[in-house]
Order: sequence, then C-alpha cells, then structure tokens
Amino acid sequence: MYNKELNEGCGVFGVWGVPHAAEVTYYALHSLQHRGQEGCGIVSVNDEGWLNRVKGQGLVTEVFNEDNLATLQGNSAIGHVRYSTHGAGGIENVQPLLFRHNSGDFALVHNGNLVNSAQLRKYLEDRGSLFQSTSDSEILAHLIKKEPVERNGPRIIPIMEALNMIEGAFVFIIMTQHRLYICRDKYGFRPFSIGKLNGGFAVSSETCALSTIGAEYVRDVEPGEVVTIDHHGLRTRMYSDYQRHAMCAMEYIYFARPDSDIENVNVHAFRKETGKILWQEAPVDADIVVGVPDSSLSAASGYAEASGLPNEMGLIKNKYIGRTFIQPSQEMRDKGVKMKLSPVQSIVCGKRIVLVDDSIVRGTTSLRIVRMLRAAGAKEVHLRIASPMIKNPCFYGVDMSVHKELLCFSRTLEEACKAIEADSLAFLSEEGLFKAGHRADLCLACFNGDYPTALYSSIEEVKSEHKF
Repeated sequence: MYNKELNEGCGVFGVWGVPHAAEVTYYALHSLQHRGQEGCGIVSVNDEGWLNRVKGQGLVTEVFNEDNLATLQGNSAIGHVRYSTHGAGGIENVQPLLFRHNSGDFALVHNGNLVNSAQLRKYLEDRGSLFQSTSDSEILAHLIKKEPVERNGPRIIPIMEALNMIEGAFVFIIMTQHRLYICRDKYGFRPFSIGKLNGGFAVSSETCALSTIGAEYVRDVEPGEVVTIDHHGLRTRMYSDYQRHAMCAMEYIYFARPDSDIENVNVHAFRKETGKILWQEAPVDADIVVGVPDSSLSAASGYAEASGLPNEMGLIKNKYIGRTFIQPSQEMRDKGVKMKLSPVQSIVCGKRIVLVDDSIVRGTTSLRIVRMLRAAGAKEVHLRIASPMIKNPCFYGVDMSVHKELLCFSRTLEEACKAIEADSLAFLSEEGLFKAGHRADLCLACFNGDYPTALYSSIEEVKSEHKF
C-alpha cells in the first residue's frame, strides 16, 4: 500500500501441533505483511521444551533466511509483524516478546492497543516490575501473577485475572512449553480466527494466512474468550461476561486483505457493496469510475456496477517502491505520490472522473491525486469515499493523526472539498457501513467519536494538546 497516513498496529499468527511450525509461520507472516512492515519475529518450542526466537527490523523476507529458520525447531510457534503505534520503534519492541522464568518460560504476541497502559505500567513499576520495552504488549506478561503459591494451579487463572485488568483493543497469543492461549478483547475490535492444519491448529489475525498455509477455517475467537490449545484440543473459557462485536470498521474498509473473511463477511464483498451503496447515496454525472489502488478497487467496482459507468484503470501503482523511499527535499516529497501512483493519460484525458477511495485522513494524498489527474487532462474529478468522514483519532491500535491533522475534523463537507480541489466530494453514511456488512455493531469511533471504552489519560492528553 502506498502511504496514505494510515497504518494498522500489527498481525499475529500461531500454530500448535504441526511439523515445521516455524516454516509454516514464516509463510503465514508473508500473508500478514500488509499489517506491519517495521519488524517481525518468530518463537518456536523444540522437543526439549526450549523456546527459541528470531526477530528483526524489516520485512519478513529481510529478517528470515534458511539458516535462522533452521534454528527454530519444533511443532509449535508464534509469529508477529509490527507497525508501531503505542511505544517507539526499535528492536526491543519487535515481537514476539520472550520471558525466561523459573515458573516456566513463555512468549507472547499482541495486536491492538491498551488504553490504560500508562496506569498499569505505573502500577507494575511501583511493585518492582522492570520493563524490557516501551510497548504496551509487555504489560500482560507482568500482570500474569507468578507467586509461588499459585504455580501449582492452572496458568489460565492468572491469565484471566490479568485480562480483566487491561482495557482496550487486543488479541494475544501466549505460548508456553506445552500449549497456546488465545485471547481476544471483550469488545471484539480485532479479527482473530482458528483453523485446523495437519492434525494441529493455527490461529491468525486474518483468514488469508490460514488459506495460504492450507488450514481449514474452524471459527472466530469470540470477544471476551480465552481458547487453550494443547494435546486436549480446543478448550474455551470466557474471562468476561461483557461482550460486544464492535469490530473496527477500518478492518473492513482498509486494513484487511480482500481475500480475508471477517466474522463471516468477505472483505472484498463488503467493499464492493459499499461502492454500490455509495452510488445510491451520492450519484454523479460522469464518464468513468477510477479506483485508487489497491484497497479501493473493490469499492470502485461496486460503484461502477451500480452506476453503469465503465470501471477504468486510470491510476497505476508502482509495486516496486520501497517502504522507506527516501525523500530528502520538499521537491522530492511532492513527487512521492507520482513515484507510487501514476495516471494513465490516454484513459483520463478529457474525462469526467468519479475517483473512488476508501478513506481520507489528512487529505494530502487526495489533493495530490486530484492534481495529478487534472494535469493528465481530466475534465472533472468527483471524489467519492467508501467510508464516513474521519473526524477523531483512534486509541485502539490504528496509527491515526491527532484532531488538528484530520481533514474533516474542523471542516464542513464543502470546505473539505475545496481543500482537496475536487469538483465534488461525498462520503458513505454510517448506515451504509452497517448495511454493507449486514452488521448490527461496529466501532465507528474515528467517524463519530463514540469510543466503546473509557480512554483514561489518552483523551485527556489529546484535549490538553489542543486546549479543548
């Protein structure tokens, strides 16, 4: 994906009871690479019960090779791809996190963000905890009690107690010598699925990774659920009586791969349906429909199908631009979008274009694309967005700008349209999102400010920064 100022926290994967578990995890992480490109890692458990780890900064293909994968023996493994949201970058924050302890070693991976991390970190540090990283993912490990009196009891008990102390969006995989614990927050913010593979099990942030390794989808992990995977098979407990299915709407709109299914709804089908609904809500007299590659192509297809307009490839994405493309000068930064997206002049010249995109965050990319199309000879550019107006930051693991940087935070629709120099601008309604996914609940906090959880210090920091 080209840079549009929006990134997801990470992707997690685990496998239990499957030969060459680390290699399986390696291929699965390839399928989840879109969820994080800063770093990645794998921990496996060998036949002697020893946990081994390889991790590094960079893409999956940059971190792993035949030699270091060969050190990860065993039939169980967990893996992670990272894009930092809470906490800084650096190798110490790359997961999986690995802990050596005389009560038993364990490793964990996490996708999401804890909104009460500052309070919990202080609580733990006041009681003697020493943190290896600045990531909030490490907090769960310190919350899992290790007092000697409890070591003979089931480990799931302190895990459930710890889960009830954390608040926010999360999916965790905790791996010990003999089992995996799969944990999902009670709000259901992040997708998490279970599959069967070669007599064992696999769990993944997205079903596309299960398909890649040939696993058979079994079911989703429920909000507020802890699933234990070991030689007994699957066992489940609910750590919370409170339960919602407030899936982050941006998972459907932007983050997930189109071949993934999220809670029994295919992502491509969802996006295509939003395009159809967008046409019903905001039709326009035009010549062609052009989708912004890649995550908007499904919505553009739906808009074109509903409107009867030709769906043309008016923008081409350069798939070989590096993720750390250097732009040392303002002139080169201005050319950055052209390096990643190029208009097809023979298609757009003289045309009235419906430009379909999935979302607008700061609006800088939208402005540059509109200008590019006009420079290529487009007669009109009508921007249609397959999601509502983003007016609020996200505190649940999406790297989203603060209020003052959001195009639509303090602007009317007309002012936003003028800012990006489009001939017209329209957004999908919140009702359209529910209709597209046949859902009764979604997290729409970035659109309407209705945060499902308390925000603790997070919202106070934002208010202080902007003097609300």
